[in-house]
Amino acid sequence: MRHIQACNNTTLPGGRLRFVLGEHPVGWLWPALAEPLTALGARQAADGVTLDDPAALPDLARRLAAAGYYRWRDEAFDVRSEAGAVIAQVDRGALPLLGLAAAGVHLNGLVQRPDGLHVWLGRRAADKLLDPGKLDHIVAGGVSAGLDPAQTLAKEAAEEAALPEELSRTATLQGRFSYNMERPEGLRRDVLYVYDLLLPDDFEPSPADGEVEHFELWPLAKVFEKVRDTDAFKFNVNLVLIDLFIRFGLVQGDDARLLRQALG
Repeated sequence: MRHIQACNNTTLPGGRLRFVLGEHPVGWLWPALAEPLTALGARQAADGVTLDDPAALPDLARRLAAAGYYRWRDEAFDVRSEAGAVIAQVDRGALPLLGLAAAGVHLNGLVQRPDGLHVWLGRRAADKLLDPGKLDHIVAGGVSAGLDPAQTLAKEAAEEAALPEELSRTATLQGRFSYNMERPEGLRRDVLYVYDLLLPDDFEPSPADGEVEHFELWPLAKVFEKVRDTDAFKFNVNLVLIDLFIRFGLVQGDDARLLRQALG
């Protein structure tokens, strides 16, 4: 439960201002950011900050990065209206600064052995911007501009773990959940799409793009103990693994119901 609470450590608005693109409320800002945004062409009202032209968002974000407000990631993400329509694109690094929602995919790489279910884990590279050196899924990544979750999964599977397409396309979507989390980089409003993939016993992933140092195959019970007792995993990986523990019976009864309700 502490992992779930850590990923839902903020309430909205919580003293924040609405960030509006055109006529669409899309984000949440700390009031201190209002003045820099208005200096870059947005306009402030009593309850928020509006950028009238959504097409101006990429340039505004680049100028914010140049001024040192966040670290430029050079990867565009879609910005969607509350109805789900894409109305703009913005650099990934600006998402938490502006309190914009984002989507990501997480893959449980599973191996069934005579002694029980095992899970492939990755050790994040030491030079990663977020949570370097922590344990992670075999595949996980944000949904870049123009892609949907399934396309992102196939892309990340090849790039991160050298997973052949004929394997990754057999992954099954198990559900999704969201959280609002205040982090050092800003407000994370993420929706996670959770996939399971049963891998052959003789398959071994290999780091392909440098984001993972190495992979390890752990019994599910060992993963459970590590999540329960430590903070060894990247923060949101814990949520996906808790969901896995419930689905495979490591958490049952009232405990499972409470955790499922908390996950949302």
